[in-house]
Amino acid sequence: MTIPAKPLLQVENLVKHFRVADTGAFFRRKTNVVHAVDGISFNLYKGETLGLVGESGCGKSTAGRTILQLYRPTAGSVIFDGIDVVHLAPAELRKFRRRMQIIFQDPYASLNPRMTVGEIVSDPLLVYKDAKTREAIKERVATLLGLVKLNPAFINRYPHEFSGGQRQRIGIARALALQPELIVCDEPISALDVSIQAQIVNLLVELQKQFNLTYLFISHDLSMVRHICDRVAVMYLGVIVEIANKNDFYHHPLHPYTRALLSAVTIADPFVEEQRKRTILKGEIPSPINPPSGCRFRTRCPIAQPQCAESQPELRELRPDHFVACFLATAEDASAQV
Repeated sequence: MTIPAKPLLQVENLVKHFRVADTGAFFRRKTNVVHAVDGISFNLYKGETLGLVGESGCGKSTAGRTILQLYRPTAGSVIFDGIDVVHLAPAELRKFRRRMQIIFQDPYASLNPRMTVGEIVSDPLLVYKDAKTREAIKERVATLLGLVKLNPAFINRYPHEFSGGQRQRIGIARALALQPELIVCDEPISALDVSIQAQIVNLLVELQKQFNLTYLFISHDLSMVRHICDRVAVMYLGVIVEIANKNDFYHHPLHPYTRALLSAVTIADPFVEEQRKRTILKGEIPSPINPPSGCRFRTRCPIAQPQCAESQPELRELRPDHFVACFLATAEDASAQV
């Protein structure tokens, strides 16, 4: 794709901390701070798909929800189409919400079991008064169901009457109801059977082409990210450690953590798979309540040096449009990945 000069979304030093009770404090009330998102920055351009990947608990979903202001950020800016939505008054923020929607991870929990499909999909239309009559609403819902390849005759059925893949299609139809420009896809296929995942991803690709949608695609499935995304950003313990276009990311990874993630992806060719060199990380992910000093990854990094504990590395451009947060990475280090 041709990248526009001006990004649709600019995330600048976004921080989201949560205060949680210290269960070990018996005699006095004490709280700890969870550093869920700890200063991430990236741009997202109209019509592109940016994959946000990393292990469970690294802050991917929190980042997506904070961008949409479902969680109010602790610090930082979220500039959408030139406007910083973080500082908008509730009435002004409401106008922007219709332009930014979300597809949730769990299609079983994200749909109200007491509402029919028609009520679920039409709810945004009623909230924003986008349809004036019952006939107009019914017609719009039928169109949306057709877009996600569901029979419009299902309009009066309830969520429990559908499979997981069909429920996720309903969730996609609801997200499309207000004709948004940006959709945060929060692991939209992780709760689905493998046989259904490709169908949902292909549907998202078709809808993107049809409506020029922009996706922030949150996932831990690097194989699927390779299929749908234009660029990839890697998160580890609340920070972004690498951002690159898809080809560079998979063929020339620069950060040790990225290489470890890619080495864990299974390849269909058994000969190539047997010859691959795997990177096995030792230890557990540190607690986001007490992250390590300096580089967040240093406690598990196979090439860590004393300087890695002294300060946190900033993202720097080592190859064209390829940014990495590592003191030791160089452009010549890139090892081929298949």
